[in-house]
Parts: sequence; C-alpha cells; structure tokens
Amino acid sequence: MNEKIHHGRNIKRFREMMGIKQEALAFELGADWSQKKISLLEQKEEVEEDLLQQVAEILKVPAEAIKNFNEEAVFNIISNTYHNDSKDQSTIIASSVNYQPTFNAIDKLVEALEENKKLYERLLESEREKVELLKKMLDK
Repeated sequence: MNEKIHHGRNIKRFREMMGIKQEALAFELGADWSQKKISLLEQKEEVEEDLLQQVAEILKVPAEAIKNFNEEAVFNIISNTYHNDSKDQSTIIASSVNYQPTFNAIDKLVEALEENKKLYERLLESEREKVELLKKMLDK
C-alpha cells in the first residue's frame, strides 16, 4: 500500500461530499479560477501546499484530510467491520445497520403529551387570572 495519495481526486471527493459544484469552488478561489481550471486541479496527483490550504479552508476540512485520505483504507475498515457468514443478503444488510435505539419512542410520545398538558394548564390558569383582573377593574 505504498501508492501515492492523489490530492486532486481527494479534493473532488470532499467537494462532492460537501455538495459543492466546481463552479462554486472556482468562485470561492477567486476571479482567475474557472470550472475548467477546477477540473484540471482535480486531475493533479499533487497539489501545491498553499493552494491545498485554500481549498481545504473553502471545503471546511483540514488540509491533512485531503493529503492523507485513502479510499482503499476506508474500504478495508468497512470490510473488516461489517462481515457476516450468512448467505442471506437481507441478514447481511440488517446486521450492518445495527440500529439499537436507547429510548422507547412511546415513552417519548407520552412525555411530549404530558408536557403539552402542563402547558395548556398554565395557559388556562393565566387566562383565568386575566379574567379575574378584568372583573376587578370593571367593578371599580
């Protein structure tokens, strides 16, 4: 795994993950940049340090992330983390999701309803106080 990390490709990956178009990145880099120039930048294996720093700031990621991102390492982590001996695809998918909520949704709903009830009671009490105050003012 001694192959060189491709800075341009990593810039493209981070840009796409952030949902930023080449035109927008070019605009942020300045007037002398264009979509075509960004496309060429993303093809470069190694990007100059100062330009890499500028791009990293615009993409709001550390420059080191762009320099060191290795897709093969990510795939290795995923493949070593999610494995299943089952031949059934649905079991593989279900085990890779591994969703275990730490709360009961019904309990949360009941809490919300109780909170609403308390709010309505306070509102009703406030309205009663207003009515009493108005009655006292009219009696004077």
